[in-house]
Amino acid sequence: MPAVVPTTRRRSGLRISKRALPYVLSLPALLVCIGILVPFFAAVLYSFQRYRLSQPWNRQYNWGENYLNFFTDPGFWNTLRVSLVYAGSTVVLELLLGLGIALLLQKRTRLNNFISIMLLMPLMTAPALAALMWKLMTNPGFGVLSYLASLVGLQDFRWASSPSTALFTVVLVDIWVYTPFIMILLLAGLRSLPTQPFEAAALDGVPRSFVFFRITLPMLMPYILTATLFRLLDSIQQFDIIYAMTQGGPGDTLTVFQVEAYLNFFQSTNVGRSAALLMILWVITYFLSFVFIKNWLRLRERARGEA
Repeated sequence: MPAVVPTTRRRSGLRISKRALPYVLSLPALLVCIGILVPFFAAVLYSFQRYRLSQPWNRQYNWGENYLNFFTDPGFWNTLRVSLVYAGSTVVLELLLGLGIALLLQKRTRLNNFISIMLLMPLMTAPALAALMWKLMTNPGFGVLSYLASLVGLQDFRWASSPSTALFTVVLVDIWVYTPFIMILLLAGLRSLPTQPFEAAALDGVPRSFVFFRITLPMLMPYILTATLFRLLDSIQQFDIIYAMTQGGPGDTLTVFQVEAYLNFFQSTNVGRSAALLMILWVITYFLSFVFIKNWLRLRERARGEA
């Protein structure tokens, strides 16, 4: 019999060489990067221009005049102060609440797992929708929170409609929405910590306060820095909760960077000033990211050295 020669089937379809494969796989990331950088550099150019949508024919470069005007503009310094106070207040309170809840739910039980899942429900709500819900609940006429406040003696509590309580109200909404985010990050960190140091401390009868401040917190610090960085960058760029609740008011009480830039662009049609505000916000976020990432890397190197 003649020998049977095995036939090989050629694979159909597009064949990519091994040299070209990394470039093909990185193509989506390159397209996303281009989609981010083009608007960014356009905003940089706009920030150096005297450009109003109402007068598009009178568009010219002013070479930094938009930035120089900020130094003598009380509105800009108010925006900077409100943005930093809002970001600092929300992040600190959410960290304390998130850490406290994570410590309570640290033990793996069915009840704790169920509670942690239920506590994530506010995080699944769109911030603008959550702000509208709170706006209804704090309505002085029929809001349930206004009714509860009247039961404890706070008659006619103005919530977001008063300059003295507007910041408190939007911070409360932010805490309700984003505390579960920090809670779930810190809970994952707590449950991933090694058990040997805690078992040794329990055998030696070490007080719980000493264990928490000398063992738990140092080991949890990378997770705390990560959660702080994410929330700080998000809160200093907050727009939807504040705009849905008060549109930046009453007056200029809540004119944070994003709201101020939005109002300058769409109400005052001042594109140059709006872009300059966003560039300053970018510098602040870049500086905060640099500081937190540098500290995070230092903690990681220290942990490797101790290991």
